[in-house]
Amino acid sequence: MESSVLAFATDLLDEGPDTFFGNLADRAGVGGVTLASVYHEARDVFPHNPRRVIRYLEPGAAYFRPDPARWHGRRLAPVPSTAIGDRDPFAEAADEARRRGLKLHAWTVFCHNDRLGFAHPDCAPANAFGDRHLTELCPANPEVRAYAHTLVTDLARYGVDAIRAESLHFHGLRHGYHHERYFEELGPAAEALLGVCFCPHCRTAATGAGIPADDVAEAVRAELRRRLADETAAAEPAALDELADGAFAAYVDASAATVTSLAADLSAEARSHGMRLSFMDGGGPGKGWLSGIDLPALAGAADQVETLGYAKTPQAVREKIAAFALHGVRPQDMAVILRPMSSDCDGPENLAAKLAVLRELGVPEVEFYNYGLMRLSSLDRIGAALAN
Repeated sequence: MESSVLAFATDLLDEGPDTFFGNLADRAGVGGVTLASVYHEARDVFPHNPRRVIRYLEPGAAYFRPDPARWHGRRLAPVPSTAIGDRDPFAEAADEARRRGLKLHAWTVFCHNDRLGFAHPDCAPANAFGDRHLTELCPANPEVRAYAHTLVTDLARYGVDAIRAESLHFHGLRHGYHHERYFEELGPAAEALLGVCFCPHCRTAATGAGIPADDVAEAVRAELRRRLADETAAAEPAALDELADGAFAAYVDASAATVTSLAADLSAEARSHGMRLSFMDGGGPGKGWLSGIDLPALAGAADQVETLGYAKTPQAVREKIAAFALHGVRPQDMAVILRPMSSDCDGPENLAAKLAVLRELGVPEVEFYNYGLMRLSSLDRIGAALAN
């Protein structure tokens, strides 16, 4: 089973390559590192960082040096984080990984990008009222698709083994912005409907599939107004697939086709450079319909589906993988992310038992979250579990 640890480039910069890679190879005993190349805004606590305990990650920043020739004239282009200064963490990581015989993966957040969404609102998703979700980029937008494609080709320069594609899909209302406020209970149906994209590109894609996109948008607006105005209506059960005489369900299916085609295009581009592409699905089966996530289709489009195996017991991990199998994703086509910290594991035996479950099921790859956010003792726990 292949193994790696997810990490931030700032971990490498703060600790230095020797310490950073020494911990990965000698303490955790993994075969690779999955380094964030483009990442979203965050505030995190770093238990073993020698320079700071709390760090703020910039919105939508890049942690590599984009090739100017590839991005010339583009409105959507990665902006290097101020944290990297004049260094190129990906180049440093590539050199050290190669020297140590480790694999380097590029953990890339594609469509959840506050920086680019706020700078270019026309590239952000729009709800049925035309309000833009500026923390995101719309996967149907041609400029967004070109941006994603060029990211893959640019990262190939570093000898990356795999692109870990996070947020390569639509997002719901409650995602990605600090101090989000909902003083009235909206109800799950209203929240879901407010997160569906009706930008011109999504409407065009739906219309091309024979779906009356404008009629669907009108029906969604009417349903939202009804639920926003009335507390009782907000709490009513949702029958969203029946909205607009069933056209709403077809509209969402068209959104899924948009996501699947983007994943297929990027996977083909990655393979042309000798890389793989893993589609990172954080929600799990049955939770991604409104985000455009069609798991069986994505399993065929991408090289791999990667999911979160966050759970306290080995049996719970087994059940998570079994749920994917029921939705057409074979264990041998998956990668699973585990957390070795105390929130999920009470010791190396627990983690080793989870790894045994993944091996038994035929899962070929495991990753551990997240280097800088865990204690060094959790890295030791990984090493003990892998050696078990």
